[in-house]
Amino acid sequence: MGTSTIAGIVRATFATIWLRLRVSMLPQPTRQQWLQIAHGFLDRAQFPNCIGALVGKHIRAKKPPNSGPRFYNYKQYFSVVLLALVDTNYRFVVVDIGAYGSSADARIFRASRMSRWLERNQLDIPQPAPLPGSAGPPAPFVIVGDEGFALSPHLMRPFPRRGLDDKRRPFNYRLSRARLFVECAFGILSRKWRVFLSAIQLAPENVNTVIKACVVLHNFIRMYEATQVEDALAFPAQDQGEPSQLGRAGSAGLRVSELFCDYFASPAGSFPFPCRQASRGEN
Repeated sequence: MGTSTIAGIVRATFATIWLRLRVSMLPQPTRQQWLQIAHGFLDRAQFPNCIGALVGKHIRAKKPPNSGPRFYNYKQYFSVVLLALVDTNYRFVVVDIGAYGSSADARIFRASRMSRWLERNQLDIPQPAPLPGSAGPPAPFVIVGDEGFALSPHLMRPFPRRGLDDKRRPFNYRLSRARLFVECAFGILSRKWRVFLSAIQLAPENVNTVIKACVVLHNFIRMYEATQVEDALAFPAQDQGEPSQLGRAGSAGLRVSELFCDYFASPAGSFPFPCRQASRGEN
């Protein structure tokens, strides 16, 4: 059988896997499922009203012909980006696949369907709710990300490391614990599907097909075959994130951040340092 024939079969197989499993393994969450995700982040990262951890993963790929610098990223290799929202079971909740490697996470997120759905209230996210044990105002349900994202009422990012005070430091710590789940998910993905350990020697559209298939297969395995031992072995070192390319944070986003800061500094929301390790799959 010729090489081109085999390549065609592989591409068709990956495409079929995505088409057959996408609806069942990557459905749009319902309000009840968002609440379950939030319960997981409260239990395992002590971050209430959190509905997912978000980051962009650069997938190495060969340089497409005549592509210029579009696929060349700040880490100095060619890539396409898998932007993923992950829960505390290391499952992908919402993904955006195929952005140019040269694009910043904030720009990719702004152009994604996920961002549009958030802006239009089309994700059935629960209404703001009081933080556990707090008599303060209701807090919105939020996504946590790294310094590469723009702050907004629905997306929390860390405060700058320089000049942290006693109120903001617990916020950064708690946010970092919550964000580790998406880093771990990518570690599990790469460990299971070793095609991600080196540059994928395919055209960008075929790289995207490979990523899509692996994403839904990852969720299938997380649902039926995942083990805590495997999770611990796959846990990666913390990524410092891409260089920030942001302007000023929005005032509405800052108000939400300060609401969480006040809560984490209060008796109801405080938690002793150091906390148990979210990376070890503890319940």
